Amino acid sequence: MASKREIGEALLRRVDGERVADNLAGAYADIAPDFVRYLTEFAFGEIYAREGDLKQRELVAIASLATMGGCDAQLETHVHGAFNVGLSQDEIVEAVMTLIPYIGFPKALVAMATVKRVVEKRSRAAGF
Repeated sequence: MASKREIGEALLRRVDGERVADNLAGAYADIAPDFVRYLTEFAFGEIYAREGDLKQRELVAIASLATMGGCDAQLETHVHGAFNVGLSQDEIVEAVMTLIPYIGFPKALVAMATVKRVVEKRSRAAGF
């Protein structure tokens, strides 16, 4: 049976990609190794590993981060993650559109700008 760390690392790589997972581990290993361990084992090894749909989890993450504001880097990571687990551009855009009456236009504009930035980055990376 796989450990929470192994399950978490696999899900982190599936959702956020190899580079993000490697950068995260490298960025904090020297000053806060437990930070990476908690993120990997708890957030991904327990919460993301629960029975359910990764697409739904990514939509919840996007909505939560957009609502909080000031989490632009994490929002961008989770928009990439939403694409990585199979959500379409239309599904992600509609999720942000649904937030407008709840979080207001300023935060929704930031979220939509993040979605646009991710779409453009992914298009350039794919050679389009």
